[in-house]
Amino acid sequence: MTQEFQYTADVVVIGAGNAAMCAAIAARENGAKTIVLEKSPEKEKGGNTTYTHGSIRFAYNNNEEIKQIIPDLEEEDFKITDFGSYSEEQFYDDLCRMTDYRTDPTLASLLTGKSYETMKWLTSHNIRFIPIYGRQAFKVDGIFKFWGGMVLESVGGGHGLVEALHQEAKNNGISILYDTMAVELIHTDDGIAGVVIKEKGKTKTIQAKSVVIASGGFHANVEMRTRYLGPKWDVVHTRGSKYNTGEGIQMALNIGALPAGNWSQAHSVTGDRYLPDFEEGFQKLSYPFGVIVNSEGKRFVDEGADFRNYTYAQYGKMILEQPNNCAWQIFDAKVSLFLREEYKGRKVTKVKANTLEELADKIGEINKSSFLSEIQAYNNSIDDSIPFNPNIKDGRKTEGLAIPKSNWANKIDTAPFEAYAVTCGITFTYGGVKINENAQVQSILYEGIQGLYAAGEVVGGLFYKNYPGGAGLMAGSVFGKIAGENAAKHALTQPESTLKS
Repeated sequence: MTQEFQYTADVVVIGAGNAAMCAAIAARENGAKTIVLEKSPEKEKGGNTTYTHGSIRFAYNNNEEIKQIIPDLEEEDFKITDFGSYSEEQFYDDLCRMTDYRTDPTLASLLTGKSYETMKWLTSHNIRFIPIYGRQAFKVDGIFKFWGGMVLESVGGGHGLVEALHQEAKNNGISILYDTMAVELIHTDDGIAGVVIKEKGKTKTIQAKSVVIASGGFHANVEMRTRYLGPKWDVVHTRGSKYNTGEGIQMALNIGALPAGNWSQAHSVTGDRYLPDFEEGFQKLSYPFGVIVNSEGKRFVDEGADFRNYTYAQYGKMILEQPNNCAWQIFDAKVSLFLREEYKGRKVTKVKANTLEELADKIGEINKSSFLSEIQAYNNSIDDSIPFNPNIKDGRKTEGLAIPKSNWANKIDTAPFEAYAVTCGITFTYGGVKINENAQVQSILYEGIQGLYAAGEVVGGLFYKNYPGGAGLMAGSVFGKIAGENAAKHALTQPESTLKS
């Protein structure tokens, strides 16, 4: 076989978000010449990672272990902060519980068991983290108490994480080709031999012994969304990177990769009804402190079923199933101080009123009488004897309602009242390719495809229906690192290719 190559590398990484850059850095530190392919222009680099807050879930035992990750935090801050603990067992249990115990146990064990060491590895590569005050801990009686198993975020959020990873890659001599899309995997009987690419519109080829696919799922591909997720998913708000259109998954399937995971569901959140696609600030995630009603004026979900981290990725789908695929989040003045920063932007779709009657009139497309009756029944059902506490599942609940509220139930009775128009937004998809414990892609014959590895949203089998917040970034880091290490080891132990370069 004769093939002309414009580039040569030991390892090629497809994608340039968190998972991809972790793979590239790990491959390089294991001695491999590494090239990264980023489909987008440089100013839009990073895939879905740039659209996150940078919040990352990992197991830890105490404040001392947190100090190893954020050594710059002042001792005075530690004195007023209760980080608690979050064991590997708790992380594993959350992952199993959120996915109805369908998660791949091998991958789940790797994710939870290697999460802390991966955090330390990230910090060794100049990735910095800070506590998530405000979104994950409220100050009560002078102490910030963290909840929901997530305590740190990257400095600068998702943008900061991407910039830091890219800078570290460049510092370590990793080549990054922007405006460059992988088109096809070059695959022989011996395994991966390279990649066909489109660099700034020109077809070229890269000779490589290993490839790591970390190019995201297919959430931004309307055709694939509708084909796999079903009716209505073509009209949902598209969050995240517009470049995550599924080609990486498809390239792997084209050479016999085994599909895995939950192809009919996705990470779907509640967010602003009228914000344009791919724009930041979509999410509206303070719903545990209010109520959500549909256009019929009825509640349809337990807003306080669990901490927001454990419910937000599935509530978008529930809104999609409502009339006109929309709903309204309702809050009163008592809880306004608990609303997250995304409620304060200029482009937020909201109405504000001094009475509930006026609020319903301003909303317009809602059954006013039904709405007022619903709020009255909700208010009358709350057990006021239980104190409200935003940092714990406080058990302040409703009684006797068809749709209960299990925690954080406060009467909606204090003006001014606010309503936020929300709809379903898709963040990422759960279906992908099957990998083993070495992040090696498996074939439809249940054998490893030589030289092919995967990480991030390309991987199927970890998440089903729901997931614990922050687990996506952690999975990208853990499996990106594993993929990069093993891709380098494979490439550096292979004989020289007989293909022409």
